Amino acid sequence: MAVAPLPNVRRVLEYGLTEIPADKIFLGIPNYGYDWPLPYERDVTRATTLGNTVAVRLAIETGSEILFDEVAQSPYFYYTDSSGVAHVVWFEDVRSLKPKYELVAENDLRGCGYWNVMRPFPQNYLLLSNMFRIAKNDVR
Repeated sequence: MAVAPLPNVRRVLEYGLTEIPADKIFLGIPNYGYDWPLPYERDVTRATTLGNTVAVRLAIETGSEILFDEVAQSPYFYYTDSSGVAHVVWFEDVRSLKPKYELVAENDLRGCGYWNVMRPFPQNYLLLSNMFRIAKNDVR
């Protein structure tokens, strides 16, 4: 399934808001995807973590069509590796991040933070700077 399906993120946030003031909540934003070998077997199958731009590159290299799950609000694609193993890759893109950022604004949250900022994803920063005023934190 998706890395952070929007209905699940919304459900957790709604609960959090019953216990924590909005101005103290930072919404976690995933900056990664998962490459799952198929068939999936609970507690047996393990995914490989990959960056969002790496996921797109993999889709291009394998000639895979990137699909979009409207409920989860997440992109994914299928491919078969050189050993004949089928895979599904779920990742994030600007289409999946925009509704998450909208949750930050709609609920007047303190902000958002990235879960793993070490993977380059320049499109994300363009979206972020288009949607929000970015303030430099002066930490001394």
